Amino acid sequence: MADPVTYAATITESELKDHLYTYASDEFEGRETGTEGQKKAVNYLRQHYMDLGIPAAQENGDYFQKVPLEMAKLPKGSIKVSGKEFTLGEDFIAFYPFEGEFDEVVYAGYGIDDEKYSDYQGLDVKGKVILARSGEPMLEDGNYLLSGNNKPSSWGNMSEGIEKRVDAAQSRGARAVLLIDEDNFKRYLRYYERMKDSDRGRLGFADDKENPSLVLVSEDMAKAIFPKLESLKGSYTEEVELFANLQNSNEPIPTENVVAYIKGSEKPDEYIVISSHLDHIGVSRDGSINNGADDDGSGSVAMLEIAEAFQKAVEAGNRPKRSVVFLHVTGEEKGLLGSRYYTDYEPIFPLEKTVANLNIDMIGRIDPKREGDRNYIYLIGSDKLSSDLHRLSEEINDRYTKITLDYTYNDENDPNRFYYRSDHYNFAKNNVPIIFYFNGTHADYHRPGDTPDKINYDLLTNRARLVFHTAWAVANRDQRVMVDKLSK
Repeated sequence: MADPVTYAATITESELKDHLYTYASDEFEGRETGTEGQKKAVNYLRQHYMDLGIPAAQENGDYFQKVPLEMAKLPKGSIKVSGKEFTLGEDFIAFYPFEGEFDEVVYAGYGIDDEKYSDYQGLDVKGKVILARSGEPMLEDGNYLLSGNNKPSSWGNMSEGIEKRVDAAQSRGARAVLLIDEDNFKRYLRYYERMKDSDRGRLGFADDKENPSLVLVSEDMAKAIFPKLESLKGSYTEEVELFANLQNSNEPIPTENVVAYIKGSEKPDEYIVISSHLDHIGVSRDGSINNGADDDGSGSVAMLEIAEAFQKAVEAGNRPKRSVVFLHVTGEEKGLLGSRYYTDYEPIFPLEKTVANLNIDMIGRIDPKREGDRNYIYLIGSDKLSSDLHRLSEEINDRYTKITLDYTYNDENDPNRFYYRSDHYNFAKNNVPIIFYFNGTHADYHRPGDTPDKINYDLLTNRARLVFHTAWAVANRDQRVMVDKLSK
């Protein structure tokens, strides 16, 4: 195998700086999803790949993968249970429309549908409204049934659990999910109140109207539907009149991922995906531009340089064995939407053939809270699914870049929950091994002060080279990265 050091050396401070001073300039207006500034960003990325001679990933030759989003205003209306009216924003929280008259509601326990345990066993919920609660079943020894130990499974995860319950209900044909979840009710209520105060909409997929409506309900509202709620064990159907009248108006928001790729020489049908998000939060109400130089201009321009390094290898006759996909995703700041579209809706390349995802989100600054060597990077998730990838990552760093690998935020109990907050997560939940490269937050995070002049370009260069070397190793090793742990 060719020595990758020559190609890694093409990743330079000067080129990263040139890219970033354009990509995170005022001209790009903070790159908010669907805006003119974001269009300038995707055109800049596309032009770079065209100039390098790296083709589009899609067979039609289009570098832009269209992501159908729409801005939905908060719904208006109420829900009546047996003639009693419940108030949106007080008794329940909903962000999408929900209309219809129903004469029964099905209690589905935890709303879990898993190989080890299912609340849907023998339950017909097609076209019906279900009510479920947060949490998951426990064993008599105090361990969780699904994980088999004292740690909850992903069904018990505050963020992931909701999505999994909605997906389960959708697969069973349910019309709506009413969810009792005290912690998320408080969290969603804060989000609802902010949206109401600012009169802003919620960005989501244009086809979400086909998915089950999600309604977080208070304990009192749940008991109005199921008077014997506290004593229910297992599934139960309550005959009750439920009338939902939640309506809103939607505005299409055209946006796109940018996807290029280098075809592999020996294993072209196996893929390593390198990703970063191309968007940021745009312009503040006072007109200040949030340039997003670190978040995630640093990851975006690092990818451009990594792609160039791979292409230099191709031109020298050293094409990688596996295909390398360069995925710039939209809508990360709106809820990981671009990456979710790629993984859950329209993967350009099969996820079962995707060997690994290396995700870069903020690698240009220094975390002021961190003590120690400035030449560090936080690694998150490298050992979650693949011990193989974790070992390889450390070996590559020891051999080439000698960065201090800090696993502080890899802790299962990390209150920041960064593992769930960037685009790698949509690959990880599909059991694709991932590494998330991250420098931590700082005072300019999501503020106008996140500008290109504050980037540590020497660190950005070395961190980008680490990603390149790791990607090179994954792409060229004889065996694909082994998955020895599965997302539960």
